[in-house]
Amino acid sequence: MKVSDYIADFLSKKGIKTVFELSGGMITHLLDSFKQTTDIHIVTMHHEQAAAFAAEGFSRVSGLPGVALATSGPGATNLLTGIGSCYFDSVAAIFITGQVNTHELRNDRPIRQLGFQETDIVSMVRPITKAAYLITDASNIESVFEEAFTIATKGRPGPVLIDIPMNIQREQIDVLGTQNTSQESTAVGEVIISELVRDIRKAKAPLVLSGRGIKASNSQDLFTNFVNKVKIPVITSLLGLDTISYDDPLRVGFIGSYGNRWANIAFGECDLLIVLGARLDIRQTGADTKFIENRKIYHIDCEEGEINNRVKGCEPIVSDLFDFFKSFAIYSEFQEFTINDNWIKRISELRKQWPDISELSVKGINPNVLMHQLSRSSKLAKAFLADVGSHQMWASQSLELLSGQYFLTSGGMGAMGFSLPAAIGACLALENAPVVVIIGDGCMQINIQELQTIVRNDLNIKIIVLNNKSLGMITQFQESYFESRYQSTYWGYSAPDFEKIAQAYGIGAKTVSFEGEVEAAMQWLWKKENKTKPLLLQVMIEPFTNTYPKIAFGKPITEMEPFSKPIEMEGT
Repeated sequence: MKVSDYIADFLSKKGIKTVFELSGGMITHLLDSFKQTTDIHIVTMHHEQAAAFAAEGFSRVSGLPGVALATSGPGATNLLTGIGSCYFDSVAAIFITGQVNTHELRNDRPIRQLGFQETDIVSMVRPITKAAYLITDASNIESVFEEAFTIATKGRPGPVLIDIPMNIQREQIDVLGTQNTSQESTAVGEVIISELVRDIRKAKAPLVLSGRGIKASNSQDLFTNFVNKVKIPVITSLLGLDTISYDDPLRVGFIGSYGNRWANIAFGECDLLIVLGARLDIRQTGADTKFIENRKIYHIDCEEGEINNRVKGCEPIVSDLFDFFKSFAIYSEFQEFTINDNWIKRISELRKQWPDISELSVKGINPNVLMHQLSRSSKLAKAFLADVGSHQMWASQSLELLSGQYFLTSGGMGAMGFSLPAAIGACLALENAPVVVIIGDGCMQINIQELQTIVRNDLNIKIIVLNNKSLGMITQFQESYFESRYQSTYWGYSAPDFEKIAQAYGIGAKTVSFEGEVEAAMQWLWKKENKTKPLLLQVMIEPFTNTYPKIAFGKPITEMEPFSKPIEMEGT
């Protein structure tokens, strides 16, 4: 069997129905095999970075590894940002790169390059992958792909890269039928579960912090059952926004550097914290972690190194969340938990005291109000994707995500340009169900070429461009620390009319500039004749519209701007 045919067949048998790529000479054998021997949908992107982001979006919605292909040299290096995004946000993905023929590899020669476009991509990606392979013997293909698929999906998910020279792709191999090793599950001990149950019972102000690990471990239903049983209010990280429905009475809100003020205050007041699949990184806790260390914390994570890393004194439970929830359900089967009405009332009072729509005082369209309007009009949407910047935080603070709706954004990598191509992957994984992209003018210009991919594939993606004609999150930083010197964010920066650009691609588009125009525009997005079409709505936001609340850097996360001022320059 030809190697490239085997690879196509292998992925097809693993349930992969879509791959993302930008063609190049060193992957032509692979593309031909996908087309000739399988029903896999080959989605041609216009940049390899976009292909990587699309694979990530596909994986985060489908639960299967996303697959992206690129040719050697610049094709391979263009994948790097997307590979890193998968690594930091725990997304299973298989990246396949073509390489020059084995006889063209420089190996140990004291030269920079032998073959045209020869690039040692394996060495480059090792720090941001779970595994990386250069295949120089065709007989290893079968075992490498089986191993790679297992590594990408087991434990904390992540990306794997396989680099395959062109002459290896066209060789013939005997297929031995190597089987994937089964993944062992690890039960959590009854003793630690009993201690947790005891502490839940005696807590007067408990909270659960839900993170990306819930989706990454395919544990959403188990998490929902857990919360309903223990009756503990839930705060979420940025990547955990979609783990609990907006209308769930136990949902508190989004915490962190730009979190809902009421949620951060509740975070500071809780006497028991159960951390589920979140890293307690600086964006979640702020630089000063002492305020959080004065209470009982159970930290459940599949990677031991993440526990007691920044926040000390946590009770560690090293476990995949799927296994934890199963063990908890078994050992607490006959336990009854009661809701603490006083604590729920306190959280409700905080929410009324600090409403998200009142944090900003703006002349034009209030972006937090806009997010509520968008949510309420977009109940047909199966996923919301936010890019990186001020709009990302407005979305996180104010979107009304309902059960079954996904929220995707770039967390650890924080990659501008993520959302448009990731939406392509998510939309395809959802079989062209409607998807909403929330993106700023700066991010839109990074992978704007993928509008053509949306049109070519007739994808049901609604794009909301918040155009403040600046890089707003950085202008806010410059306002705080550089005496409002807006170099490269407002000075020396510009944005086009995205309505005209969308129309040039053949996408229906509108622009709104005033609050009174928003509701009609929302109706236009979802009117009967537009429900299945790609559309773009440009929303003009006043330049220098800041994002509040924002942590006063150097202070506890309960103290937030604009009412509290930072005591040191942000380090992140």
